[in-house]
Amino acid sequence: MNVTAQNLVQLAERAVREFGDQPAFGTRTPRGFEWTSYRSWGRLVDECRAGLAALGVGPGDRVSVVAKNRVEWAVIAYATYGRGAALVPMYEAQRPEEWRYILNDSGAKVVFVGRSEMAVALRADLPSLPSLARVITIDASAGEDESYTTLLERGRGNSNAPEHLTSDVIAGVIYTSGTTGRPKGVLLSHENYCSNVAAIHEVFAVAGDTTLSFLPWAHAFGQTADLHAMIAAGTAIALNDEVANLIENLALVRPTLLVAVPRIFNRLYERVHQTVATKPMPIRGLFHAGLRAALRRRAGEPLSLPERLAHAGADALVFRKTRRRLGGRLRFVVSGSAALGREVAEFVEAIGVTIYEGYGLTETSPVVSANAPGRCRAGSVGRPLPGVRVEIDRTALSEERAADGPGVGEIVVYGPNVMRGYHGNPAATSERLTADGGCRTGDLGFIDEDGFLFVSGRITEQYKLENGKFVVPSPLEEDLKLSAYITNALVYGINRPHNVALVVLDLSAVQRYAGEAGVAFDDACASPEVHALITAEIEARCAGWRSYERIRNFRLINEDFTAENGLLTPSMKVRRERVVARYAAALDALYAKPG
Repeated sequence: MNVTAQNLVQLAERAVREFGDQPAFGTRTPRGFEWTSYRSWGRLVDECRAGLAALGVGPGDRVSVVAKNRVEWAVIAYATYGRGAALVPMYEAQRPEEWRYILNDSGAKVVFVGRSEMAVALRADLPSLPSLARVITIDASAGEDESYTTLLERGRGNSNAPEHLTSDVIAGVIYTSGTTGRPKGVLLSHENYCSNVAAIHEVFAVAGDTTLSFLPWAHAFGQTADLHAMIAAGTAIALNDEVANLIENLALVRPTLLVAVPRIFNRLYERVHQTVATKPMPIRGLFHAGLRAALRRRAGEPLSLPERLAHAGADALVFRKTRRRLGGRLRFVVSGSAALGREVAEFVEAIGVTIYEGYGLTETSPVVSANAPGRCRAGSVGRPLPGVRVEIDRTALSEERAADGPGVGEIVVYGPNVMRGYHGNPAATSERLTADGGCRTGDLGFIDEDGFLFVSGRITEQYKLENGKFVVPSPLEEDLKLSAYITNALVYGINRPHNVALVVLDLSAVQRYAGEAGVAFDDACASPEVHALITAEIEARCAGWRSYERIRNFRLINEDFTAENGLLTPSMKVRRERVVARYAAALDALYAKPG
């Protein structure tokens, strides 16, 4: 499918023209999902664009939106592009002080918010937001002056053609999650987005598909891969309303493709293994034999009769039911935004769902590389997309990093997807962008002889133990979180003799264990039996690690890392410095007593 476009306005116009009567966006109602067609969505975009023009929004302005994925979000975004303005998306989960900082830093002229209470909070801040002229509430009642509905009514019937846009016009300012320090506004042009969409469609055949959208469009991955790329192909995009309803909505929508993050598949892996662990020994044995047989078959190896029987039995008892929970029609799923563990990827493939892992970052619009049909290698994040070039730079690494192996260095990306810079921050821009137009990712990796990219962690996350050994904690933490009893974990050991960990329990799983084992406790974190359970889980997960990477002591904690308590970014990345600061005394204590 040819989805080449100079700008996102052209992309949308083509979608409305070619897919007019087809469903574009589905919204959950008590009667099920109700759909807005591409033609109807296009009319809403026209009305909203005229309404923005009446507010004085024009080329070079900034329009912000603070809302969950919804039809109105897509309308506001494309209406903004049509005025030659740039969209500044934010998360509802962010704190009001973060909204204020981004609105001020970006110079937003208009902000759309989902709920009335959010509008009240921001209107009270208008005196400290000199560039902000309007706060418009999406969910406000019809007739209210500062409402989305009123804006559309003002634009209805008023002719307002889209601005003529060159591809270098800024389409979006996406603020990085800010795991350390203030977030930076990434300037992404229409060329950045459109080149990435076109490259995605060169390697993935998407036509006549249905998806369930649950990744936030405020994030670069969700916006490019789960909105712009889907619109370009005329995909029917059902909108997940609440995280708690995801499984139910998958069964209702029955998507043919999904764009997701590892957290979804990690939870699937844990739940299936947890359920199987409660079954009689013959069923557990059949399940594991079926997994092994499925992996051999996917590798193209012939199966013996016992292996074929084991696979058929496991498929009937477990795999088929799991596929049904995902809707039962999936052609493939794409995972990005964070590293997907090989064990989890193999499990998803084994149950009969094709999964392709990709890699990217906000500063590259975001997709850099991806496994795809006919170009897939286990453990890698695929080959670079068409038009994208990746180089490995070892010059910035210390001599001690030679132990990582030949070819490992910082991943540097070149191509039309590389950002224009950071808004109002030339110093940060010059640090990130090289003189010849490359983007330093801050990630470690290497490219194999066939051009597949492998990522081994972030340079900024790595630390050195007291013995001089380097540790990259995030892959180790992902291993720990595969335990059915561990919700979250942070591995720590900066300038220390060994690694320790903070472990957040999955209390529901621990309580089930306690009921089956006849264990009673008031506080799970203080229970010797629970401590012994987690010790065994950590030892099992650490078995494949290098000796110096292993966890020698740990602390159980009740508080999960969330965006609400400031320990996670809205895009679900751990704010390490904040977690370490909050639990500094507990971490110090782990080194003062034996594990």
